[in-house]
Amino acid sequence: MERIVLAYSGGLDTSVAIPWLAERFGAEVITATLDLGQGKELDEIRERALRAGARRAHVLDVREEFGRDYILPALQAGAVYEGRYPLATALGRPLIAKKLVEIAEIEDATAIAHGCTGKGNDQVRIDVSSRALNPKIKVIAPARLWGMTRPDEIEYAKARSIRVPVTAQNPYSTDSNLWGRSIECGVLEDPWTEPPEDVFTLTKSPKTCPDTPAYVEVEFERGVPLKVNGVALSFVELVDSLSTIAGSHGVGRIDMVENRLVGIKSREIYEAPAAVVLHAAHKELETFVIPKDLERVKRELSLKYADLVYNGLWFTPLREALDAFVAKTQDRVTGVVRLKLFKGSCTVVGRRSPFALYEHALATYDTGDLFDHTAAEGFIKIWGLPVETAARKRVTPLGQSREKTGV
Repeated sequence: MERIVLAYSGGLDTSVAIPWLAERFGAEVITATLDLGQGKELDEIRERALRAGARRAHVLDVREEFGRDYILPALQAGAVYEGRYPLATALGRPLIAKKLVEIAEIEDATAIAHGCTGKGNDQVRIDVSSRALNPKIKVIAPARLWGMTRPDEIEYAKARSIRVPVTAQNPYSTDSNLWGRSIECGVLEDPWTEPPEDVFTLTKSPKTCPDTPAYVEVEFERGVPLKVNGVALSFVELVDSLSTIAGSHGVGRIDMVENRLVGIKSREIYEAPAAVVLHAAHKELETFVIPKDLERVKRELSLKYADLVYNGLWFTPLREALDAFVAKTQDRVTGVVRLKLFKGSCTVVGRRSPFALYEHALATYDTGDLFDHTAAEGFIKIWGLPVETAARKRVTPLGQSREKTGV
């Protein structure tokens, strides 16, 4: 009998997939559920999988691995898709694929399966990642094959006495992990409709947030956030702590229309309080300590890195090469950034570092100004030349010129 390892979230699609796979392929279905920091009671999810017909149900705590090997490199790379989305769901998919392949090897399974739809990004991310790790593995996507709508799935589940946390009155599809939460479907498919307050769980509405701002100080060492307000925390603890603080002040809500990998535009709602704070702090500290030319190149590569993650190309030589470049840029990213959180806004209000390239004596206009104002004459001579003069002369960095000799 064929054996299939199914990525199981406990939601509608994957709960329906258990009996569907068993019936369609005559297979034993083994589920794999990963704790990526979604905050769910996973023992209950294990029981739900077994009640739905799974032969065995694996539950793995991969929060530390997720934070260390996926979130942190993306944070250091400044990977934010289309300037807004911190890639929470996208970063989780390669790790899910990796664990599916590993469990398939343990269980001697010939195929893996997932609940991704035929027009989303996740199907590509898991398919591509799985085959990059094991080119021989068979990948099955029931939601691409069965042709059921969400109401059809709900009825399918009811007919088989499968309890799922989705009803026709609560049609949202959500995905959560340590780095953030995505919400879609239902009224959110209309880009003109304001998201109802009940879709948010990590962030408070700005109108109900405290009237007094909160200040947080995030301390980094070589690009790694280590402390919040002077308290040393593990990466997972630090993200959880910032998520709680920032979320209570309404920080981290994202409402955007993004360009999906499959070629359509999609309205997406995200909550990512910790990610918003850490990206703001890390970017500010980099600006403070990294030379201008290096910062500009890194900013360009950040866009490439974000696209790479979004498009499911984690297990590629390009990502490894970009990680090597990013790691070098983090040598001096050490210091503290202070942020103000207030009614949905996150603002950097202070920064300090032993490697700061900012010097008060050079920047000030007050007493103590040590900047040599005559140095500007060189720029004036270089950039102030008429076009025809510039074409005939070679200009040295010191602002001195000489007639072009034809060399």
